[in-house]
Amino acid sequence: MDAISHSSAAQREGPAVAELFFGFFKLGLIGFGGVLPLARRMVVEDRKWLTGEEFTELLGLCQFLPGGNIINMAVAIGSKFQGVTGAFSALLGLIVAPTAIVIGLGVIYDQFNSDPRIQHMFAGLAAAAAGLLISMAVKIVLPLRRRPVTLVIAVICFAAIAIAGLPLLPTMLVLAPLSILATWKLET
Repeated sequence: MDAISHSSAAQREGPAVAELFFGFFKLGLIGFGGVLPLARRMVVEDRKWLTGEEFTELLGLCQFLPGGNIINMAVAIGSKFQGVTGAFSALLGLIVAPTAIVIGLGVIYDQFNSDPRIQHMFAGLAAAAAGLLISMAVKIVLPLRRRPVTLVIAVICFAAIAIAGLPLLPTMLVLAPLSILATWKLET
């Protein structure tokens, strides 16, 4: 067996189904305001299931797919390491606790939503969530600095959506093929 097939076999074994469940379960419990920054830390920095570059590339794919990015990431990571069983395990781990918590808090919020203190609390939580998102964006861009073509595409995408206000889907439908083609032509 050569080094490539051996490393990919070892990588395929990766985390066990239970590790995927409990890793994503923990994310679901602590990920208030956004799980993606915490997911990157867990997957890349703590558990080393993926490299920073692999995470960024997988996130790019997951953002292009319909559905929530973190849900797509859980399914993709689970599938990568343990196939369909891993995908279901990671997904279930991610959503079971937050679903129960949201239902419980929703019932409580219905009782107290007119209280100004509750309204101020949610405004403060929104600011913290924005900070998490900015932190995540910086960490995702860092691996791209060695790949100028992808960095340029990222800047164009940001400008088109955030500044020009173009819709996400048409922007991605134009930029994704251009990015793939440019990366393929210039980096091969």
